[in-house]
Amino acid sequence: MEKRKIVIVGSGPAGYTAAIYAARAELEPLLFAGFQFGGQLMLTTDVENYPGFPDGVTGPEMMEMFQRQAERFGTEVVNEDVSEIAVEKRPFVVKTAERTVAADAVIVSTGASAKWLGIESEQRLQNKGVSACATCDGALYRGKPMVVIGGGDTAMEEALFLTRFATKVTVVHRRDELRASKIMAERALENEKIEFAWNSEVDEILGEEFVTGVRLKDTKTGELRELSTEAVFLAIGHRPNTAFLGGSLELDDVGYVKVEAGTSRTSIEGIFACGDVMDPVYRQAITAAGSGCMAAIDAERWLADQ
Repeated sequence: MEKRKIVIVGSGPAGYTAAIYAARAELEPLLFAGFQFGGQLMLTTDVENYPGFPDGVTGPEMMEMFQRQAERFGTEVVNEDVSEIAVEKRPFVVKTAERTVAADAVIVSTGASAKWLGIESEQRLQNKGVSACATCDGALYRGKPMVVIGGGDTAMEEALFLTRFATKVTVVHRRDELRASKIMAERALENEKIEFAWNSEVDEILGEEFVTGVRLKDTKTGELRELSTEAVFLAIGHRPNTAFLGGSLELDDVGYVKVEAGTSRTSIEGIFACGDVMDPVYRQAITAAGSGCMAAIDAERWLADQ
């Protein structure tokens, strides 16, 4: 069996940053990037809020640079999906379809995936007016009418944030009352820039090259109507990519990996987590990268103590 000091599972900003730090510490990391390498930034056209890129950069370009930097210091990057991490004893055993690797320490950085509606037009118009991150993309549509889909706290946060840029924000919700907490609901309901399309769901996102509107369906009558917009933001939740762990690590109620406060340490000594897989709050490239640094340093110090 192949043996490594440290294996990193996942290849977004968190995983690559962890790899850079681990490689510079001469831990010779092996990083399983997965077949959908690069994380959610691979679905993002323009990144304008990451320091060091005053003119912006595309998500794929940024991830390519992250990978080159990690490889420069000695990280081995493999485009394979990890199917299992055996944690019953040390060294841990990390398995893919192609190989089995023993690892003294493991960093989990598999991220979280936005939940989508599952309609064809949504996929076709992604990054052409359809987004799952208002903080990332809201400013791109300054001075335009925008739509937010959802009724929970995240949707209200996104809608309130977007009022900084939008001429109007329409919140589309399946029910006639919000699921959001009382304080978040009140803030949104009292904001003069936010309107609500109650008892409505998106039947289709309209547009050929770019979003031009949405077709809404009344959930009670089935009646269809069209609403003009140039940006549609989905805020119906994220799904942390933790299914492959098979319950081996302690997760919260939604499925995010639990870590000790202020650290990257998980419920299993020697396994660390960073990025969106353990962060249900911020979900930004910069915070993911920072937590990747933390995980590498935590792992390095833990290995030194063993």
